[in-house]
Amino acid sequence: MSSHHKQDENYHLSRNSARIMVVDDERANLVLMERLLRSDGYGNLVMVQDPRQVMTAYREERTDLILLDIQMPHMDGFQVMEQFAVLNDPLVPPILVLTAQASREYMLRALNVGARDFIGKPFDRAEVLARVRNMLDVQLAHRMTHNQKDVLEQMVRERTDEIRRTRLQVVQRLGRAAEYRDNETGYHILRMSHTCELLARHLGWSHAECERMLHASPMHDVGKIGIPDQILLKPGKLTPEEWSIMQSHATIGGDILSGDESELLNLAREIALTHHEKWDGSGYPLGLAGEEIPVSGRIVALADVFDALTSERPYKKAWPVQDALDLIRDSSGSHFEPRLTAVFFKLVPEILAIRDRFAEPPSPASEPHSSTGRVAD
Repeated sequence: MSSHHKQDENYHLSRNSARIMVVDDERANLVLMERLLRSDGYGNLVMVQDPRQVMTAYREERTDLILLDIQMPHMDGFQVMEQFAVLNDPLVPPILVLTAQASREYMLRALNVGARDFIGKPFDRAEVLARVRNMLDVQLAHRMTHNQKDVLEQMVRERTDEIRRTRLQVVQRLGRAAEYRDNETGYHILRMSHTCELLARHLGWSHAECERMLHASPMHDVGKIGIPDQILLKPGKLTPEEWSIMQSHATIGGDILSGDESELLNLAREIALTHHEKWDGSGYPLGLAGEEIPVSGRIVALADVFDALTSERPYKKAWPVQDALDLIRDSSGSHFEPRLTAVFFKLVPEILAIRDRFAEPPSPASEPHSSTGRVAD
């Protein structure tokens, strides 16, 4: 059998398996219509004598066509059609009105309420079956188009998710590249980014914004890719010239992450460029002060400094937690935003839990914490 014939056969089968509801208060009319439809191969029939039961029957199973009487007790056909009209269902079944009325005003009212076509009483067998077939053909074609639209929308969603995942993987790999340049294990990035997300959440950021913070904050030091090893990994104190070069990593990071319109990379660029700004304006590279500093930069500055203080680096030992907390408290209003610092101290138990969760094994450090001044590059 050819594919064309197979398609015709499948289409015929789907049409004949369509669910048809017949609504008429006269039992004899229901019996007559049921026999007529079954004789033409329609077996999925719902016969409703009480119009008040129509919506209950409709909700039980998808319906493809409704044959509806107008003159009925308790609820007439116009009221039934009004119930369907308020559903705003894109696949609401077409309604074929059964009526002995032939006046123009009567038919216009039915069309305006929701009827698609009419069958006059008494019924003509050939006319009934022809109209049923035609209306089912149109409804099934409409359903197929709607289903195809759903498939296309799903494909778009999947493709969008794939692009988002790819972009996120690129960001994460850039963060890992910066870690390798700085001779770190990656635990600092995990502790810092989760602390940033925690702070953002308690500042009232939305779930989506907090998720972006979690994934963008690891990019804060990506600019260190452009800093020479003899400066980046120097165990001793940097000279003024070397410190100037080290500071340029913020600008380099902003440049690396520029040129993309995604919210994730825009946030990552903002963080890379501003996480070394200070509340009093003495930071770098732009010398921003107060509210001029993006909130993202303020959050990362605080989380980064705390973890840098309490972590070992090639050029320093880890500070005791209490010493680090004392420095942050003393730096509120100068390095850090006071409001953010207050939130930080309320969350210290949770921040320390993050620190323990992503703890790394201790390693020897070459100098005590007070000798270099390189708290957080």
